[in-house]
Amino acid sequence: MSEVMIDAADGGRFSAYVAKPAMTPAGGLVVIQEIFGINAVMRELCDWYAAQGFLAVCPDLFWRQQPGVQLTDKTEAEWNQAFALMNGMDQDKAVDDLKATLAWVRGQDDCTGKAGSVGYCLGGRLAFLMAARSDADANVGYYGVGLEGLLGEAPKIGKPLLLHVAEDDKFSSPDKRDALLAGVKDHTWVTAKLYPGMDHAFARPGGEHYDKDAADEANRLTVEFFRTHLA
Repeated sequence: MSEVMIDAADGGRFSAYVAKPAMTPAGGLVVIQEIFGINAVMRELCDWYAAQGFLAVCPDLFWRQQPGVQLTDKTEAEWNQAFALMNGMDQDKAVDDLKATLAWVRGQDDCTGKAGSVGYCLGGRLAFLMAARSDADANVGYYGVGLEGLLGEAPKIGKPLLLHVAEDDKFSSPDKRDALLAGVKDHTWVTAKLYPGMDHAFARPGGEHYDKDAADEANRLTVEFFRTHLA
């Protein structure tokens, strides 16, 4: 586990947390943060993906506003700061930073050259955009926010995308959820799995809505998906 610096396409550099698997070269994964920055949860996720055999890299997407943010989901003040950072983030530049991270990981001797992305919450939204706007080999989004508003980008998706959708996501609504599911139902490259009764962030260990069974199922499907498409 280490921290590296990656060059942004428009100048500047940002940090990223890297976790390497025991066996290399391996498929690469760009792990996309929630709204809390590169905190302990994201670092532990990277470590877990490395333990599953992937080279995992989690870039700091808030660096243009405040580098090195590490918040938790435990206090109202941290939630308020997290939402302010999310709202202040330039989404298009964030995608550019993720593409730069993808290129960086593909260029490592420890990587086979195949690489994808996996994101959570805000990161789930950005994983959808990575599927539409980058040449990542495969992408996974966990409870991405506002995906129904991104359906106009769906025709550009030409590589496998797996979406984990919480049925009762507090940051969505039944109408928005159904619009998303209907919008991707017949898409050749998109698979959306609905988790009945689950709320937002059901796969975040220690989170308010964590559900071990649903999280284990989503994580199992994610690892199988990446082992298939990054082999």
